[in-house]
Amino acid sequence: MARGTDALIVDAVRSPIGKRNGTLSHIRGDELSAQIVNGLVARNDVDPAQIEDLQWGCVTQVEEQAWNIGRNVALTAGWPVSVCGTTVDRQCGSSMQTNFNAAAAVWSGQLDLVISGGVEMMSRVPMGSNRGSMSDLVTERFDIVMQGISAEEIAKEWKLSREELDQYSYESHARAARARDEGRFEKEIIPVDVDVPDGDGGGGTATLTRTRFAVDEGIRETTLEKMAQLQPAFTPDGVVTAGNSSQIVDGSAAVLIASEQKASELGLEPRARFLGFGIAGVDPHMMLHGNPEACERALAKAGLKWDDIDVIEVNEAFASVVLQFLADTGLKERYEAGDVNPNGGGISLGHPLGATGARITATLVSELERRNARYGIGAMCIGFGQAIAGVVERL
Repeated sequence: MARGTDALIVDAVRSPIGKRNGTLSHIRGDELSAQIVNGLVARNDVDPAQIEDLQWGCVTQVEEQAWNIGRNVALTAGWPVSVCGTTVDRQCGSSMQTNFNAAAAVWSGQLDLVISGGVEMMSRVPMGSNRGSMSDLVTERFDIVMQGISAEEIAKEWKLSREELDQYSYESHARAARARDEGRFEKEIIPVDVDVPDGDGGGGTATLTRTRFAVDEGIRETTLEKMAQLQPAFTPDGVVTAGNSSQIVDGSAAVLIASEQKASELGLEPRARFLGFGIAGVDPHMMLHGNPEACERALAKAGLKWDDIDVIEVNEAFASVVLQFLADTGLKERYEAGDVNPNGGGISLGHPLGATGARITATLVSELERRNARYGIGAMCIGFGQAIAGVVERL
């Protein structure tokens, strides 16, 4: 692909992820995001006035997440009004799409310094609260169902048992706990300050305690026995449970992307670069099985094959989605060797919808550095039958 410049990943960071109704449920998404982007520019000694655009992923764009939250994040952060912002919704792939948008703008020479990222405060703005109607022209063609039903359909089609789903999910928690305990997430996490209510101070008011939040809340100390006791979440005789699905959480993540000229001008030291992206459309009923095709397209754009890739991140929307991906790509042995989702994922860390693409990017870059490895890929299935993937190279 002819490009005028590399799309350099100067840095990639995220908030610690808060469990449902946990620590981050006490802060607005724009205010959380402002802390993350301010932490990102501060640790890279970048003047916010240099940022040309803030591309922000968010799925549930109502209430506190409405009114183009991308622009409002820049304003909330106290940045100059010259810093533009937009909000992107490609459902679960929203902030991987903002990566795509930012990289494409840099590759084409239209922008030189962009922040890509996203936010989803699922405790404060419930998933589905922006639900709308669909045209009869769609529903006459497709049986549109909720994602949990599609996860069940995938388990049935790919002959995945409840035991396999639970085993995968148990391993996700174990890997995430190990990563946390070994400090693997520390470079990517920007600690945030949250005012947490500390009981009733009388008269119906609560005392607020400023809390420094720095460690993911969703990782569970669980057992296969406990997981086996959970009831199916979507169909009475199903295999998909709360335990083998991604967690409802709160979080934000951000990636600083620069052209070669701007990085040189500002004295920035990039950690990685984007090499290619791929998107795929699949049956909206089955919905969640497009990751292999999106990856193949991204790899083709990057001029690489699976054997070239050192670390693979596949969003754990449901355990059945990752197991279907491993089956279709023939990468099960790579998973067992620890090259696929080595530090857990959406099941153990949580899946803050609009932020997950950028979160995966931050984790992927950190893991490539930890291994002194070269190539990585991140992929995500998307509601209503899509998938997106991006390839990065560590520098």
